[in-house]
Amino acid sequence: MKYLVVVEESASGFSAYSPDVPGCIATGNSKTDVERQIAQAIAFHIESMRTEGLAVPEPHSFSAYVEVPA
Repeated sequence: MKYLVVVEESASGFSAYSPDVPGCIATGNSKTDVERQIAQAIAFHIESMRTEGLAVPEPHSFSAYVEVPA
């Protein structure tokens, strides 16, 4: 499955989350690092949900850019 991930730069590195997987977040020192960390976090989160017999969220979010007057 492919989940939308939002990556944000912070003063100390990067953080990431997926709107489709509430409560699942990751941090890293670089964009590459945080992308790897969030992929592992989502996989672990989904595995835990399946173990607990919970429904796994289907990916449904999407991204878009909009232009606004400057």
